[in-house]
Amino acid sequence: MWDYHYYYWGMNWIWWILWFLLIIWIFALPFGIPGQRHRREGPLDILKKRFARGEIDQKEYQERKAELERK
Repeated sequence: MWDYHYYYWGMNWIWWILWFLLIIWIFALPFGIPGQRHRREGPLDILKKRFARGEIDQKEYQERKAELERK
């Protein structure tokens, strides 16, 4: 008969590596991975946040928004 004693030895290491990477990915994901690309806030996004927080009124928001859209 065939000798399968060493046939799956390499596959065992592959599964251990995959499980290890999966566990690291699960626990590292909520904290953000270094080097990961994040979308930077644009001027319009900052303006919207300031308006939502009440730092500027509607008139000033409309003026600045119109100026940003012209550029």
